[in-house]
Amino acid sequence: MAWGSLVVAGLFEMFGVAMINKLHRDQSWQSLVLLILGFGASFVFLAYAMETLPMGTAYAVWTGIGASGGAILGMILYGESKDWKRIIFIVMVLGAAIGLKLVS
Repeated sequence: MAWGSLVVAGLFEMFGVAMINKLHRDQSWQSLVLLILGFGASFVFLAYAMETLPMGTAYAVWTGIGASGGAILGMILYGESKDWKRIIFIVMVLGAAIGLKLVS
């Protein structure tokens, strides 16, 4: 259950990052509310996961999902560079998160 919560926390983190970009473009109160809700939900699920999982592992996996997911969303939704070197480093971040899960 903790790992599922951690994945959900990472997905909300990705949503929050997307809302930062939306707020930067729109500057609407709806974007701000969605940003706050996204990051708030992310912290709630992270806190729940950390009741069971070691802090270092949970935080590293959460950060990895948020960072790589944000980069992937940028590529898909906002036309950011899809250079092969960028993709390799995203895979490395995800690989490190998976590795931490395997040894935890």
